[in-house]
Amino acid sequence: MKAKWIIAGVGVLVVAGAMPWVVGYVTEQQWQQATHELNQSQPFIQMQTDDYRRGYFGSDLSGAVTMVDPESGQTHRIAYRAGVTHGITGSFMDFVPVEGWAPKGTDWFQERPRLTLETRLWGTVVLELEAPAMAINNPETGESLRASSGVARIEVSDAGSQAEALVVWPQISLSGPDMNIRVNNFRIEQSMAHLIGGVWTGTMDASIASVELTPPDAAPLTIEGLLARSSAEAKDRAERLDSRLSIEVKKVRFEDQTYGPHKLAFALENLDVGSWNSLSTSMTELQGMVFAPDAGGRETFERQMEAMGQVNTAMRNLAAAGFSIGVPEVSLDTPEGAVTGNLVLSHPELTGEQKENMLMVMQQLTGDMNLSVPAVLVDEYPAVRMQLAPLVKQGLLVPDGDRLVLSAKLANMVVEVNGQEIPLPPVF
Repeated sequence: MKAKWIIAGVGVLVVAGAMPWVVGYVTEQQWQQATHELNQSQPFIQMQTDDYRRGYFGSDLSGAVTMVDPESGQTHRIAYRAGVTHGITGSFMDFVPVEGWAPKGTDWFQERPRLTLETRLWGTVVLELEAPAMAINNPETGESLRASSGVARIEVSDAGSQAEALVVWPQISLSGPDMNIRVNNFRIEQSMAHLIGGVWTGTMDASIASVELTPPDAAPLTIEGLLARSSAEAKDRAERLDSRLSIEVKKVRFEDQTYGPHKLAFALENLDVGSWNSLSTSMTELQGMVFAPDAGGRETFERQMEAMGQVNTAMRNLAAAGFSIGVPEVSLDTPEGAVTGNLVLSHPELTGEQKENMLMVMQQLTGDMNLSVPAVLVDEYPAVRMQLAPLVKQGLLVPDGDRLVLSAKLANMVVEVNGQEIPLPPVF
């Protein structure tokens, strides 16, 4: 019996001793696969691994991250290196920019930031950034950034199909010649589950305790209790998707006056998941082609035309399956009264024959829109009058007591606004 226990113990030691090598091998494969999938899924952040030197108890790797500005197309490249420690069940990677966390000759951080990636053999990955308090000054523009210590954490599990994210930053302030901005208690929590392709379901809560805006020659403006909530939920055997986003503000303080609450909501309902995935994938491909090295070449042009055709097909399929989109609630509290409204557009689900005879997406769109504004806003505020006066002049906003109202309906490519019929051009 004693000999059996000795043999079993030796076997355990052999397996335990071999595990760091196994973990190191699996970690390298996971890293290569993760960076490949990241690069394929979007064009704005590209990961490059130049060298991966795998050892027994640890590894070293180096590479670069290239970030693309979606608006200008400009790229910014950051070279990095990382040390990898192999354990029995996973690895721990510690990343450092080759040129440091701050430009030479500057002292942005009180301590060195820490960016780590923890992996497990069963597919769980935790990416975490621990940022110390920072102070950044730009003497050329007179701008400065101050921030307390904060943390950002993403945990991916179940072979990449589940993700949890958390960002916490107690205080951030930006000062400049034109405006001073102070953000207090910024927090984001998000939970996501992969559905299909680029479609995810889940919830997100983002909150800010207060935002203080202080211009140099005007009274400060304070926004309190800013909360954004979003959700995406699959239904009908994961073939349909509902998504909603709401933005709420508890109070707005200006010149010793308090206004609120304010709320704005957006909703997408009954989307066909397959068509929505095709549309989002095609749009991402189009964005990536804009910043391709040969963006002006004939081959890229042909691929752009092909992608545009895919976008049109996806939009037609999405509409034919039926959907609803809109702003179900607008409620803004002003010194002169509340601004309220809503907007809903919908498309019926079509039969196969109706889909074949479908000429345009907007042909069977229906909708309702309502808006109610205190009339005194137009009378007393030039900026508001400049925006709304054309609508009043055209009879789109009509008086109703002490308010201006708009009531509109869309059907058969005609919008009826306060009794006026306006034919719509065949746009899509």
